Amino acid sequence: MPTATIDRVRRSSALSALLLSVPLAAQQQGGPPNPSVYDPLRGMDQNGRIPKPRIPADVPHPERWRYTPEARMKPGNVFERFLVSSFVSPIVFREEDIGFGGGVALTDVDFRSARYREFANILATYSEEGQQAFKINWQRWLNYRELPDGGVLREERSRVYGRVGYEKTLTRRFFGFGSRTRAADETSYTEELTHVGAGIRLSLPDPGSDWVARTDLQLERHGLSRGRVLGVPSTEVPFAAEFEDGDGVDQAWLLNTFGWDTRDSMHQAYEGIRIGGLANVCCGSGGEFGAILGVDGQHVFALPPVFHRGAEGSEENPPTDVLAFGAFVQDTVGDLPFYSLPTLGGTNTLRGYIQNRFTDRAAAHFSAEYRVNLIARGIAFTDTVRIERIGLCVFYDNGTVADGVENLHDGRHLDSYGFGFRLAFSREAVFRIDWGFCDEGANFTLAFGNSF
Repeated sequence: MPTATIDRVRRSSALSALLLSVPLAAQQQGGPPNPSVYDPLRGMDQNGRIPKPRIPADVPHPERWRYTPEARMKPGNVFERFLVSSFVSPIVFREEDIGFGGGVALTDVDFRSARYREFANILATYSEEGQQAFKINWQRWLNYRELPDGGVLREERSRVYGRVGYEKTLTRRFFGFGSRTRAADETSYTEELTHVGAGIRLSLPDPGSDWVARTDLQLERHGLSRGRVLGVPSTEVPFAAEFEDGDGVDQAWLLNTFGWDTRDSMHQAYEGIRIGGLANVCCGSGGEFGAILGVDGQHVFALPPVFHRGAEGSEENPPTDVLAFGAFVQDTVGDLPFYSLPTLGGTNTLRGYIQNRFTDRAAAHFSAEYRVNLIARGIAFTDTVRIERIGLCVFYDNGTVADGVENLHDGRHLDSYGFGFRLAFSREAVFRIDWGFCDEGANFTLAFGNSF
């Protein structure tokens, strides 16, 4: 998926997903327990520690299945489960190009009371710079297992997705093409984006296997108009041709990724390697075809703990400090509008720079992060609402863009570094606060999920 599209999809679920303090369920065998009285600590310790359950011997790759104790499965409808598995939650975010924003999300992590097999939410947000967004997201986990002693296992990798949304952003920035554009080259435009999509991700050949493939179909409609940033020219003035070519465009994207992935989690890995590729193919409303092709890799190492003692016995999610490396290279073939090209800067890449600071037909990026747990088992607000982890991260980013992958070596290599905090409501629900620094100043980001 193009970097700009990835950022939009990730922002849509930002902090509402923080309240996913429990994994979703996995392949049913036998009937689920039916206790007469709900116990908010069944399967958990008072301090939030979740002992590792007895996993059946026939579960393949058990390290890639997430456990949900009965304590997280309060029975009842969406109102009876409020603040346990259903939430009306505030959303707060901040990005340089749209400022601070907020909104509300109705989130049900046990959608249709299916014992955590499905998730759904509806969100509405608005920012101080006039950005507005309305989204509906749905997911269903494909492999799950009821445990004889209570609770469920859910294989993390395989799931189906559905989504629909509308966004209007008054302050999109564009600086031109290439790695040598200046901050003074900034222009602004307004973008209206309507999108709908569905997809599936599978581990192959068995649940939890090392090979992972994902395919999505996403339909988008883009409408452009004058930018609203004071003192900055509208993009339609210096980039008239690019602006005209991008206005009123309908796109059909077939988004494909495939990789060999030995990590123990796709969301918060403690060890393992990923080597993969992508082929995102687009058909535009004018008959134009384009694609973004790329390769990516990650390597994560577990390190000795600094501020905690590590696991206490056998835990479902032991506190773990890690050193993580990630990199990708992308190239464009065919015709794509400027906002669909590879970009660097902002939420996940070159985090010291503004969102989409550098744009061109090819991009390369490298990141390194040292992630340390400060509070190993978090803070409990109530019996059912708790932060599972509080951690610190220091990072370094380096990247460049060019008009083709063959010219990346001639690009200006850009550095960014910084630090941040990590708040985890579960292993799959990590909220991060990053301060990034570069030779153009600093950038502050609130976002959901690790940057890689």
